[in-house]
Amino acid sequence: IHSMMFLLLIIAGLGVVTLLVILFAPQIRKYAAGRVCKSTTRLDGKTVLITGANTGIGKETALDLAIRGARVIMACRDVEKGEEAAASIRASYPEARVEVRELDLADTCSIRAFAQKFLREVNQLHILINNAGVMMCPYTKTVDGFEMHIGVNHLGHFLLTSLLIGLLKRSAPARIVVVSSLAHNFGWIRFHDLHSQGSYNSGLAYCQSKLANVLFTRELASRLKGTNVTVNSVHPGTVNSDLTRHSTLMTILFTVFSVFLKTPREGAQTSIYCAIAEELHSISGKHFSDCTPAFVAPQGRSAETARRLWDVSCELLGIEWD
Repeated sequence: IHSMMFLLLIIAGLGVVTLLVILFAPQIRKYAAGRVCKSTTRLDGKTVLITGANTGIGKETALDLAIRGARVIMACRDVEKGEEAAASIRASYPEARVEVRELDLADTCSIRAFAQKFLREVNQLHILINNAGVMMCPYTKTVDGFEMHIGVNHLGHFLLTSLLIGLLKRSAPARIVVVSSLAHNFGWIRFHDLHSQGSYNSGLAYCQSKLANVLFTRELASRLKGTNVTVNSVHPGTVNSDLTRHSTLMTILFTVFSVFLKTPREGAQTSIYCAIAEELHSISGKHFSDCTPAFVAPQGRSAETARRLWDVSCELLGIEWD
């Protein structure tokens, strides 16, 4: 009898919660949507590069910046999906100047080939948005033997940025936006086992890579002082996108609680804000969420950890970046 009562109470409780969610859905949606980038900045004559722009917040960012008049280069691993995304952007906005280029951040040869071709054919770069990412994938390694999260989310973008930094400086004023996450709060840089060979937890590997994004932003900002190139990181919010595709549990939770999540367009707002807002023209090394400065975990504020990660990244990639 007790267990029956308990079960009925749980069912009744769930019923009440469901009812409340249905009743207050419009208010919940409004709150979940977060702030919108209100800047009316035009980007005519400007060139933008966005990684992972074929889906989710990357695609929405590409659409917004194309509407503002920018030439938008969409760097995608899957060119076919990239072309589909570009076609849908042109369908929404026929004047859009969008083009797709192949870039696989899990392969340093692909990154170098992309950059070489890019530098030959593109003479200006005003905005670089390091947006692509993997989340909670099963244990896999990149072509170069890096654990996939740290390899794509951090090292791939680290190498890409290093190869394009000269062009960004020559095109100044220029901006770099690094898409991180609230998950950086739960991350630690495991210098003793950066590639999770000792033990692997997909969630923790993701958190480590997102913390690496914040630390990279911090260290790069200090190295770019006086160049008129700024760099800031963003937490897009909890976005209903296909980033959760590797986790069945996350996919189910995201479907059930979709009313509490941002749409990709809502999730793109902070990236757009950091890329164009006039008031950020000299702000660098900061972290943003909902188009406002956001909290950074203590481990993301450590200048010593940021420097050490920089050196280790250069070593792993076989580059010198002063």
